[in-house]
Amino acid sequence: MEVPVRMEFITGIEAFPIHLPNKSFLIYKRAFDLFVSIFLFLFTLPIIFLVAIFIYIESPGNIIYKQKRVGYQNKEFWIYKLRSMKLDAEKNGARWAIPNDSRVTKVGKFIRATRIDELPQLFNVIKGDMSLIGPRPERRVFIDEFVKNIPEFKYRTIVKPGLTGWAQVNGGYDLSVEKKLEEDLHYIRNYSLKLEMLIVFKTIKVIFTGEGAR
Repeated sequence: MEVPVRMEFITGIEAFPIHLPNKSFLIYKRAFDLFVSIFLFLFTLPIIFLVAIFIYIESPGNIIYKQKRVGYQNKEFWIYKLRSMKLDAEKNGARWAIPNDSRVTKVGKFIRATRIDELPQLFNVIKGDMSLIGPRPERRVFIDEFVKNIPEFKYRTIVKPGLTGWAQVNGGYDLSVEKKLEEDLHYIRNYSLKLEMLIVFKTIKVIFTGEGAR
């Protein structure tokens, strides 16, 4: 059962309320996060190790990439990923990822398409910084810029960020900022067990088909 928390704001031309779940739902969600993330982390360790070798062969340097992201209630935390870009990817400053980004390595394209690059974030889920499902956490520099033009962007942090989410299974890296926000707000507005399970199944499809992550 959901407890409605009404927050009126405009997305396009339509205002709508956000419904947040009760404490029981959050307890079940956290238990699910812990069980699945611990299992997946142990199960995928050989994959992480193998991919790490290929990353280093193509682009010697750090295998694990860490970066500060903004999470639940606007608090920052360190996020971990398998490096999918060249070492000098941000020598000219922070840039928003785009389709067919020239900074992405050959191995990086594959691990992005299959979401393998996100596997180290299972550790973030275990720590409690993230959930398995939720809006993807963004960097402070981008959020501050987005909020100037799209005030509704700040509502993404009223739930925990996720390893996968509604925006990721419906376009991923190809979506514009506005479209990602629209998808994330759809998730927050319809926060439910049914939607969580739908995202899980769609994520599995993305992993095996590469849909939504080019």
